[in-house]
Amino acid sequence: MSDANVRIPAEARDRLAEIAAGEGMSLRAYLARLAETLLTPAERAERAEKARTVLREWNGYDPSEREQTALDSELDRRMAEAGAP
Repeated sequence: MSDANVRIPAEARDRLAEIAAGEGMSLRAYLARLAETLLTPAERAERAEKARTVLREWNGYDPSEREQTALDSELDRRMAEAGAP
């Protein structure tokens, strides 16, 4: 695997290095693992669609776009109320 340079603020680099060290990893290894475990927006959308399909087939759950927006808003409200970032 070839390496690449990425410019980020020193504070971000130092924080990531501290997190990596806490995991017993180098910053390079930590970032590589992070990149392998995070989903792209397209991958998240694909998983969400698969979940909706399973729910629809299993119990008929099939909210409209309007209902989904309302549910998302309610979840955002509850998370903000609970102090989630």
